Amino acid sequence: MDNKKIIIIIGIILLIIIAGVILVMLTSVNYERIDITPNGTTIEVPANQTKYDGNVEGAKIWNWDKGILVTYNSHEDPSFIKVTELGFNTLNEIIKNGEKQNIDNFTCYVINADDLLEIHIFDIIKVNYNGKFYCIPLSNETSHDNIIICCKDKDMAAHMAKSVEYKNIYPENTDLENTISTVKNITDDLRSNNYLNNTNLSKIKSTVEEETGFDLDNAKNTIEQYTGKLPI
Repeated sequence: MDNKKIIIIIGIILLIIIAGVILVMLTSVNYERIDITPNGTTIEVPANQTKYDGNVEGAKIWNWDKGILVTYNSHEDPSFIKVTELGFNTLNEIIKNGEKQNIDNFTCYVINADDLLEIHIFDIIKVNYNGKFYCIPLSNETSHDNIIICCKDKDMAAHMAKSVEYKNIYPENTDLENTISTVKNITDDLRSNNYLNNTNLSKIKSTVEEETGFDLDNAKNTIEQYTGKLPI
């Protein structure tokens, strides 16, 4: 084989190698780590693509061209009546109606993107998603983090799920526990026939509001306004 043919062959091999490197560079995803809670739990998201959409009644939302990240921390939400938790749990239920799969030892649900965007907390996102979404719900009792990763690329969803590093930065909410205890005590009193026979409903309502510091009418209206927008 003469030198000219050898040079041509080497040139072809180099072109193939260069094309392969370029292809890998174009198709690979770079990630950056972000805080889900300030100085607390973190996760890797697509670098230079992920946009923080804000806090919607306690739920934090990020989006990029291939997916959505939603997080909710029950100890970060100071409200006794956690309206966002209702919405987050409804979102979980919708996701779990999808096709169940196992991706890298994570439970994943395949749903239609249109179904996901029907949820009220996504009202602020100005994007159009369609087709299949691979959704991985995560939760951690120690850090109180609840995370939902929904992505058109299942490998990206799995990478993000693997990257989560949990860290609890919130002390146990003793005020909340005391409030729950107070409500329980009031409930036990209400179960007494004598109490029910001698106390009208208005007085019961006033007692609960006085002991807990919550306006029950406002709480009821807020929950109905929120859950009324959910497809349940």
